[in-house]
Amino acid sequence: MVTYIKESYEELKNHVTLPSRAEASNLMVIVAVFSILFALATWGVDSLFAKLIQFYFNALIG
Repeated sequence: MVTYIKESYEELKNHVTLPSRAEASNLMVIVAVFSILFALATWGVDSLFAKLIQFYFNALIG
């Protein structure tokens, strides 16, 4: 386990670079857009299922 931690630290120290500010900004916009799209899709599916369940129980009850 200690060897794994040492190797991980060395990997981070020597081989990992941070993106530039412009690249980070572009990636942030992409993540925000896809997050919003996924939230809208989830809301749409949830609304559809809510209406289907309401229709089912209304038909079942009378």
